[in-house]
Amino acid sequence: MNVLLWVLQVALALLYLAGGAYKVFSFDELANQFRALSRGGWRAVGVLEMLGAVLLVVPAATKWMPVLTPLAAAALALETLALAGLYARYSLKLAATNPLVWSLVMGVLAAFVAYGRYAVWPSA
Repeated sequence: MNVLLWVLQVALALLYLAGGAYKVFSFDELANQFRALSRGGWRAVGVLEMLGAVLLVVPAATKWMPVLTPLAAAALALETLALAGLYARYSLKLAATNPLVWSLVMGVLAAFVAYGRYAVWPSA
């Protein structure tokens, strides 16, 4: 179980880091596709995702305040599931390219990591 949690943590960290960087640095392309949030809103979401990505791995790997890992995973799960609700409101077409599908999958996986690191196999 510990290996599965580590694999999920690293994979989610890479995905959230890439997604957060896209939201922060490629706003113009994002704004043309999806106008639900302002520039500041997308930047705040992107910064939250990049910070959460770092906190998914670093505290548990260094054994420095490992309680931050399940908290970061829970925060990312809530943020991602909230974005999924926003995507569902503006996009009803269900396809693999729809961000709603990816948001739901990543939100559920982040919630699983949060539960696993808090209750099943804590890092400390």
